[in-house]
Amino acid sequence: MITRSETKIKVKSFNKATLVIRMTLLVLVLVTLLGFFTFDYKGIHVFDGIVLTGQTFLTMFLEPHFSHFTFVELISKLFITIGLAILTTMLGAAISLFLALVAARNLASKTTSNIRGIIAVIRAVPTVLWVLIFAVAAGLGSVAAVIGMSFHSIGYLVKAYSESFEEMDDGVIEALKASGATWWQIVFQAVLPSSMTYLLSWTFLRFEINFTVAVAMGAAAGAGGIGYDMFMASVFYYDLREVGIITYFMLLFAILLEVFATRLKRKLRLNA
Repeated sequence: MITRSETKIKVKSFNKATLVIRMTLLVLVLVTLLGFFTFDYKGIHVFDGIVLTGQTFLTMFLEPHFSHFTFVELISKLFITIGLAILTTMLGAAISLFLALVAARNLASKTTSNIRGIIAVIRAVPTVLWVLIFAVAAGLGSVAAVIGMSFHSIGYLVKAYSESFEEMDDGVIEALKASGATWWQIVFQAVLPSSMTYLLSWTFLRFEINFTVAVAMGAAAGAGGIGYDMFMASVFYYDLREVGIITYFMLLFAILLEVFATRLKRKLRLNA
């Protein structure tokens, strides 16, 4: 029988951490309001801007057309961007898989797992900055874009992969060690098969990120592809309808990629 005292809900007392969180949120709200009222709108009224933005979106998505390039040219440029995303994801995933095995605390020693600090520094630097850093040596173009995007992919995937490996039951690893299994046997017979679904999910997520970054790098780093065409259509030609048709193609590819990834993960679960 449950007594009255056992049904009481314990409420956490007000402490210093709660005070810091609330004060931080209050400061952020005040700064946001201050910026909203002191921002230089250049004579543009907020509500007029909202209406114009709505009209711009309607023009983009309801009246798309081809003007400065053909359908075939757009498809070819889209495949260039997809190729950049695939290349950077494959390079990042291959290197990250090895580094994650070394960085996982349940598979490697404390000394080698300290590589997480270096990976955190790589991940903290934005992708655009990595591309610009390598552009100094290789020049603006696809080479700098691939190397810079691969660097940030490594920083992202090493953390994701290593955390997936660490979620494995330590008892399984200890049992394999006790039976005389080598480190490589543990990795290929236990760690990778049990983590395959997670690895696939993180890799596809990173591929989606690399695709969007490749679009941006097409304009910012001269990597080419559909991003350069979007830059020209929006800034040079200022053709909103052309921007709309490019956006539709990218949305269609993103939807197809998500459907493919979902079906592949479901198939792997069934086979497991």
